[in-house]
Amino acid sequence: MRESVNETSTGRAALIAAIGLLIMTITAPIANFAIVGKLVVPGNAVQTFDNIVSSEGLFRLTIFIFLVVALLDVVVAWALYIFLKPVNKSLSLLTAWFRIIYAALLVAALFDLLNVLQLVGGAGDYASVETNRIQIQTMFLIRSFTQSWEFGLVVFGFHLLLLGYLTLKAGYMRRVLGILLIVASAGYLIDGFGKIFSSNYAVNIAAFTFIGEVLLMFWLLIRGRRLE
Repeated sequence: MRESVNETSTGRAALIAAIGLLIMTITAPIANFAIVGKLVVPGNAVQTFDNIVSSEGLFRLTIFIFLVVALLDVVVAWALYIFLKPVNKSLSLLTAWFRIIYAALLVAALFDLLNVLQLVGGAGDYASVETNRIQIQTMFLIRSFTQSWEFGLVVFGFHLLLLGYLTLKAGYMRRVLGILLIVASAGYLIDGFGKIFSSNYAVNIAAFTFIGEVLLMFWLLIRGRRLE
């Protein structure tokens, strides 16, 4: 009976992780590319400010989506810890903590977007401030959010590195998943440290190495939840 309960618990953990990853895979690109990518015009603070003013509801939706993503990251961290605990309990816990720290950094970065709303919606409070200065401050806060999130992705890269190692060690998972997760982690780490040490870094390696994350999600959804 104890073994049956453990198996059910592990299978449910895989299903919870897969569903969380699936929701994030759909919602995060919507917030980052479909909304923020359309509202923010690089190098044009005036147009960016006007876009946010005219689409304040969408901007608020972006903040909400990012908050949901951060909360789901915590849930996925817990579920993956349960799923990989049989491999190495201590290392699995450390892996989960890296993802939780990444989620915390994302939430902290969201305060920059909340401050943007204060600038956009508090025009009367800043009547004595030049409009141009408010527009520049808005762009500064958005860049601050982006940089904070990118720094958090370095932490996420270490999470994927440990996750890939645990996957390689797990006899009940495909080794190729572990290899691809380590490759994905390398993409985040190279991009993250590249942006930290060079202001001219413009490569996006993670855009080509993320396949391991997607395959892990589908493996958990199809095979992991039925694991005995």
